[in-house]
Amino acid sequence: MHSPFPFDFALAFGFISVLLLIGTLTRATIPLVQRYLFPSCLIGGLLGSIAINLGWVNVSSGILESFAFHFFNISFISAGLTKDSKVSNSWKKRWKFLQGTFWMALTQGITFPLQAIIGGLVVLGFALFGVELFSTFGFLAPLGFNEGPGQALSFGKTWEGLGFSDAATIGLAFAAIGYLFSFFIGVPLANWGLRKGLAAGGNRKLPNEFVKGYLPVAKKGDSAGSLKLHPSNIDSLAYQAALIGLVYVITYFLVDYLGSFFDPDTAKMIWGFFFFFGLIVAVVLRLLMDLLQIGYLADEGIQKRITGWSVDYLIVSMVPAIQIGVIWQYALPVAIISLINGFLTVLVVLYLGRRLVSENLERMLAIFGTVTGTISCGLLLLRITDPNFKTSVAIELAIMNIFVLAIIMPCTILVNAPLWWGWRLEVTLLAYLGIAVVSYLLIRLLGLQGKPKF
Repeated sequence: MHSPFPFDFALAFGFISVLLLIGTLTRATIPLVQRYLFPSCLIGGLLGSIAINLGWVNVSSGILESFAFHFFNISFISAGLTKDSKVSNSWKKRWKFLQGTFWMALTQGITFPLQAIIGGLVVLGFALFGVELFSTFGFLAPLGFNEGPGQALSFGKTWEGLGFSDAATIGLAFAAIGYLFSFFIGVPLANWGLRKGLAAGGNRKLPNEFVKGYLPVAKKGDSAGSLKLHPSNIDSLAYQAALIGLVYVITYFLVDYLGSFFDPDTAKMIWGFFFFFGLIVAVVLRLLMDLLQIGYLADEGIQKRITGWSVDYLIVSMVPAIQIGVIWQYALPVAIISLINGFLTVLVVLYLGRRLVSENLERMLAIFGTVTGTISCGLLLLRITDPNFKTSVAIELAIMNIFVLAIIMPCTILVNAPLWWGWRLEVTLLAYLGIAVVSYLLIRLLGLQGKPKF
């Protein structure tokens, strides 16, 4: 007898949860995985992709894409509700953070356009040989590499409604390849830097719990947050989740309302910016709560845990959603774009990182992980050389997200330029070149580049 209630989404959630557990077990026991510090979510996602594409498990890619899209939005909303006291204090007291903050933001302002230019040039190159790819095909590369799976999926899904078939799957493939660059290049680079004595804290060995991914029974873990609501009234976790739900509903109606002012095609693309509007609404809600002197009820610790939770589930649902059969059709352009972008991104980050004034290795690793994966990847690579976050780099990376919006927003708008404004692809690539040049000139003008340190 079948259940009278629908279980599709519940079973899919159970499936990706099992993948997370398997990934955790794999990280704890397999030396090769430990060597490259692959996170459990990526391990589980890759195993899930194998199971689905071999037909061992029947889970709809559409459901997995929906999970990934919503977890991506939740991660931005919870980040917007989080008021990091350490960042606030440091921002007031230590202006030296600006050095690393601006450098990482401007480095992202170079790598995003660079990856977009390479993607666009490959599309133009294929056109010369009579292979017509969708005009924004190459722009999925920077969305996947530089911004992560959430934006690649979000924009890809929107472009599918405009005639770009399988864009979401292609975007997720670029994101997955970006993760591989992040860890297969980033971890050896971090180990090389440690051996050379380039880390600010000198050479060190990674603690066992960091490598295996779990704490021993005798070691007490950090607090996950504080209970700000009395349990006789409402559970604190339920309250924090309810705040996210409130922001989600407001954002939904806001995006739907904004879409009514545009033509249907443009309105569809606005939904690709749901995460951004969600972030803005969350920040405004947090400010209103502070004005009403109830901002403390949005607990910093629990909201950070929700952000981390949503990112883990985003990734573990993202990788199995990639349809290998579809990617195989585009294997050549995806491979060419990915390899060139990965290689050039490594060279650019190394070139700029070697010439930084201080904390070269830590800042270089943090931004490399970010522009090939996500900020979580950047923090993971940073922890190899700075496990206790004794340098200011982790805080700089957090503050960087504020300043980089001025660069990333125009970049993410430009990916739609051929569709919104009918720009030729060549014109769009010139605009990206302009952003990259300005970003590099600002690095020079702000005195963030000197002689090579290593």
